Amino acid sequence: MSNEQNPFKKIEDALKKMGETDQKRNTQKPDADPKVTQMRPKRAFDMKKYTKLIISLTVVFAILVILLSNLFIVKENEYRVVRQFGEITRIIEKPGMHMKIPFIQSVSTLPKNRMTSNVSEAEINTKDKKRIIIDNYAIWHITDPAKMISNARNIVNAEARMEEFIYSVVRNEMGRLDYVNVVNDEDSSRGSLNDDVTAKVNKFLDDGNYGIKVVDVRMKRIDLPEENEQSIYTRMISERDSTAQSYLSEGDAAKQKIEAETDRVVQEMLAKAKKEAAIVTAQGEAEAARIYNEAYAKDPEFYKLYRTLQSYTKVVDDETMIILPADSPYAKLLSGNIE
Repeated sequence: MSNEQNPFKKIEDALKKMGETDQKRNTQKPDADPKVTQMRPKRAFDMKKYTKLIISLTVVFAILVILLSNLFIVKENEYRVVRQFGEITRIIEKPGMHMKIPFIQSVSTLPKNRMTSNVSEAEINTKDKKRIIIDNYAIWHITDPAKMISNARNIVNAEARMEEFIYSVVRNEMGRLDYVNVVNDEDSSRGSLNDDVTAKVNKFLDDGNYGIKVVDVRMKRIDLPEENEQSIYTRMISERDSTAQSYLSEGDAAKQKIEAETDRVVQEMLAKAKKEAAIVTAQGEAEAARIYNEAYAKDPEFYKLYRTLQSYTKVVDDETMIILPADSPYAKLLSGNIE
């Protein structure tokens, strides 16, 4: 088949002409038309460049996270213990911001302020064989964190050791006191008990290098065991009754002694007063007699008349009848005839 008769040959020629026309059109630079927007081919996406940027940002963010996570702040009321593979490398006491080595060091916290520990109740025998239940509490704080961690490991173990020492010391101290001295707050031996217990517990803690110090040990409550509580109460009531009767007897004896002494003093004072009154009376009567004698000596007749009249006041009353001679001096006197 000739080229003229072959239909595929014609199609191939037509395609070649169209390709040459498009190539010429692309190579020619037409005049720029501001109304026509020219389309430019898109650039290829550079994946490597963006991958490096993302990796860099990720690394920087990871470094910042690691740095921030290894910064720590020390407060005023705490210790910070830095450990490296379990060993203590430093203990920070001053407040501020610090940093540890990532993934190698760890930080733990210990309180610096005073803490209160409730000591477990315990039964103790007093000197007079009385069983009592003592409930104490202690105020303490950490003085040397390194010693505390080395010998007690943690706060729980430190409180346990402190509680053992407190129980031992309190038991020994209570064994030297009678029950009455224990429950009596005003007793002098009880007043120094807390100070003695505190001092002895601190001595045990210092000897063991526990790095803690007890500030004060106090008793919250003192109770009796239930099995002998009623018997102790009955005995206490009996003792108080006996003491009260003793006080009443002493009071009655003192009362009688005071009354007897008072009566004696009163009798002495009355006797002395009567003696002085008798002396004064005798002196007055003597002086009166002297005056009477002097007065009567001047006019005996008047004295005789005066004495007669005095006798009449005692002898004569409203029912007395007197019969007198008309010429008697007394009759003349009553009738007004005094010549």
